[in-house]
Amino acid sequence: MKKLVLAAVAALSLGSAAMADPIKVGVDVAAYPPFTSMDADGTWKGWEVDFLHAICKQAQLDCVITPTAWDGIIPALTAGQIDMIMSSMSITEERMKAIDFSDKYYNTPTSMMITKGSGLKPTDESLKGKIVGVQVSTIQEAYVQKHFPDAQMKSYQTSDESYQDLAAGRIDAVVADGLVVSDFLKTATGACCENAGNVEDDPAVLGQGVGFGLRKGDPLKEKLNAAIKAVRADGTYDAITKKYFPFDIYGK
Repeated sequence: MKKLVLAAVAALSLGSAAMADPIKVGVDVAAYPPFTSMDADGTWKGWEVDFLHAICKQAQLDCVITPTAWDGIIPALTAGQIDMIMSSMSITEERMKAIDFSDKYYNTPTSMMITKGSGLKPTDESLKGKIVGVQVSTIQEAYVQKHFPDAQMKSYQTSDESYQDLAAGRIDAVVADGLVVSDFLKTATGACCENAGNVEDDPAVLGQGVGFGLRKGDPLKEKLNAAIKAVRADGTYDAITKKYFPFDIYGK
């Protein structure tokens, strides 16, 4: 995921000040459009940012976005440096050993991106001996390790770095979130490449959708789940989604 943001300590207050202490919401410092990114003036934007506004308002929480490096975001949560994670984090059995999750708030497929005309398919046979880029500590990294053992996996700190290497011909494919792949393909740099299709589903690795990450036993989970249910029921969720996508992203 994501192009590095220079401002490492930027915060945005969201919702109402119904609580004495603000809720520090950990978001990866690297941009992850169309879900999260930061403008030059330090303003956060994206689908997840708009969704967070709605959730914090509904739950009457004072939320502050706290940029946190992706590979240290779970340790930051468990150490109390942040109070929850909102960074397109998939709900997986492995992560649930360390943290809790809210109910899911979106669920999208994992896709493989290739340079145009390469003909590669998201199978181990097709990728044998090929270099496949993934972002470190993601479900896509775990998936490639498990399902494409004959490929040469290359991990990056951000997904954008893997996209740039693919465009430059330094790697053969990238496995990433399908919506983020689609967003990149709309850019000038993305003209080099195409979506080779979704990988075969594996819920044990790819998870059950994206949710807010929370410390074990945190009562904040109940408030967030109630807020997710409410914004979906009152049309707020659909209104936000239509600003970014021409289709539903909640999934099954």
